[in-house]
Amino acid sequence: MCACGIVFYMDAPKTLQEAIVYFSDPDRAFEYAKKLRWADGKVVCPRCNGAKHSFIKTRRIWFCYDCKKQFTLKVGTIFEDSPLGLDKWMTAFWLLANSKNGISSHEVGRALGITQTTAWFMLQRVRLVLQDDFFGSKLGGEVEVDETFIGGKARNMHVSERKRRITGTGTKDKTAVMGILERGGRVRTKVVPNRKKHALQSEVRNNVQAGAALYSDALLSYEGLASDYAHQVVDHATQYVNGRVHTNGLENFWSLLKRGISGTYVSVEPFHLFRCLDEQSFRYNNRKGMNDGQRFELAMSHVFGKRLTYAKLTGKDESPRHETTGAREMQVPF
Repeated sequence: MCACGIVFYMDAPKTLQEAIVYFSDPDRAFEYAKKLRWADGKVVCPRCNGAKHSFIKTRRIWFCYDCKKQFTLKVGTIFEDSPLGLDKWMTAFWLLANSKNGISSHEVGRALGITQTTAWFMLQRVRLVLQDDFFGSKLGGEVEVDETFIGGKARNMHVSERKRRITGTGTKDKTAVMGILERGGRVRTKVVPNRKKHALQSEVRNNVQAGAALYSDALLSYEGLASDYAHQVVDHATQYVNGRVHTNGLENFWSLLKRGISGTYVSVEPFHLFRCLDEQSFRYNNRKGMNDGQRFELAMSHVFGKRLTYAKLTGKDESPRHETTGAREMQVPF
């Protein structure tokens, strides 16, 4: 069992090659997912929680005697309504959870023999699973805070577009992202509207325990935090490290994130950027103390009770609970 409470199975695959062989057997993939969903062995209906049911082995579905409906292992998960087999889903999960710089939908599509659009939709659903809800816990001890901008590079722009942006500050049309890192612990990231005091300090107070040692750069937006935290500043105009006062941990994380975006995904639209942050944060937070198989199993244990439809993903769902405003499908799907 890991610190997160997940029980790892001894016979589970530990490498990608073992995983492909292991999950190529439909029965074994089914039993593996069933064991993850109902660890105590008691299958209940995902619609009514009824415990009285019969199992149709030839079709791998159950019939609930309480609500009089059939249900499969996929109902109530990110797999729901997907015609793809668990073997393809498991492989996509493994690749995204363990690839240090991520993996593009084009690569997944070629590897699994599916279309790029299908692979893109799969990966977006997997990224939903990689989100960390944190359950209200706050970071403590020594904490670094920093922000960065994600956006297109000037050398990739048309010359007319490059000239238009030269007159700006260098951050025009880029998206601001904030990171909070507990040294020896976890990192949290969020897309923020700007780098103004209210936006940044609200995130600090929502995510960091009062009294923690807080390290940041000399951005004026952080002024005023000393009343709640042991806040110390390192001025990057003169130095990057002053004893234990630095933000090098977050600088490392930003380097990993931007390498994945520019090298693997090439372009990420702002309204999908938070998914890329979730993906990179999951790998960073679970990089130590477990092998690839255990990291995969941890990700798989979160697929239940979550669902993401294509309409919601592409902004066609106009419900108030939609994650983004005015979203549309990415121009260059990653």
